[in-house]
Amino acid sequence: MAQDPRREWLENAITRWEKPILRLCYAYLGDRALAEDAVQETFFKAWKHYDRFRGEANEKTWLMRIAINHCKDLLKSAWARNTDRSVVPDMLPECPVPFEERDDTVTRAVMSLPPKLKEVTLLRWYQEMSLEEMTMVLRIPRSTVNYRLKKARTTLKGMLEEWYDEE
Repeated sequence: MAQDPRREWLENAITRWEKPILRLCYAYLGDRALAEDAVQETFFKAWKHYDRFRGEANEKTWLMRIAINHCKDLLKSAWARNTDRSVVPDMLPECPVPFEERDDTVTRAVMSLPPKLKEVTLLRWYQEMSLEEMTMVLRIPRSTVNYRLKKARTTLKGMLEEWYDEE
């Protein structure tokens, strides 16, 4: 008996894109468990609507668009608006093995950008998408993508000026 082509496609898509989509969802949501749920929901929606995939975008951009839309929907939900997901360091358990601290200044700066600037930054430098892929995922003109990237660079440069000078 032949395997269902949708199932085969889903297995291959999960193998190829699960980690990049998880990173993207985590960047949007700031919560590992929510990001993992968002990844599952992304693949479920893609599988459910597989017959609608027309190939106008490549598989990666199609899946990223689904993930971004799902994350945005989650952030708009009443649960997200009414839940404090911040964790106070005193609430965390002690780490049994010492770990090396990393400087997360750049990551925190990117995550503090306004949503539209954070979005293009994540897609360009963290997902390594081309401008064409970004225009397809975000459904905005290339000139808008370029403007947002330039604005994000300028904003980050201002935010990181002191940090960069210390290095």
